[in-house]
Amino acid sequence: MSRSDPAAVVPPPVIDVREEQHDDVLDRVESALGVRLDRSSVVYGEHGATEGFRTIAGTWLRVERRGRWRINSAAWVGLEASASIRGVQSPDWFQGVTWIDSKRNVVWRADEVELIPSPPVGDLATASALPDTWWAGLRESLAALAAHQTERVGVRQTHLTKRITEVFSGVDTTVYDWTTSHTDLHWSNLTVDGHLLDWEEWGTAPRGYDAACLWQASLPSPMLTERVQNEFATDLQTHSGKLSQLMLCANAIRIASKRGTPTALSEPAKAASAELLADLRS
Repeated sequence: MSRSDPAAVVPPPVIDVREEQHDDVLDRVESALGVRLDRSSVVYGEHGATEGFRTIAGTWLRVERRGRWRINSAAWVGLEASASIRGVQSPDWFQGVTWIDSKRNVVWRADEVELIPSPPVGDLATASALPDTWWAGLRESLAALAAHQTERVGVRQTHLTKRITEVFSGVDTTVYDWTTSHTDLHWSNLTVDGHLLDWEEWGTAPRGYDAACLWQASLPSPMLTERVQNEFATDLQTHSGKLSQLMLCANAIRIASKRGTPTALSEPAKAASAELLADLRS
């Protein structure tokens, strides 16, 4: 193998922002965006790829790193692109900056957004206590999102078909009804005052997909699962809504199978999939 062959070069490990010093990155963010970070307020995301800070101006600053050659371009600009959506309770996007860090072989992106002081719902107990007005607000936000026209794609037909057929057979997986969706709607991405967070992956998805995501996240609680079903029955009872639920059941079952042990989602997903399969195969 030639020394000049790029395949012969071992890339450096990707920086973990939770553990590795990167004050120079934060200094550059402050200079480029004209903000001052409260560095003591840092909140880290999973896998050491993201971090967030309060700013002295009372906004929120999200910093993310991605491998230089492994950027999903749609997700990379998802937060910025969400600024075009109206009628949805979500943080306002103000400005952003992106640059290549050749030394670390990564690309950095920083976005300044509205600070939402209300905490995420987070757990099933808190979700079960949400008032009727909260549910009404979420329905309004998702209806406004569904009406938004976009060229972004959140869930592809090929992905849905692959995931379902990895676990189940004898199902027509064709989706006929597509709509604009958040695509990552779970209890940690919803605040107790009704804001929708984390807009990296939004785009078109089967009708009912967002409700199905929330339904799946609620599966360990039969009462909460029924509440989601009742609140979003007009979407979840469609063919596309049932396919969305079945795909998410398949995901939960597949993950448990790979781990070799049941999860909080896999057992109720097996039970729910039996009814979905009966409907979809009829």
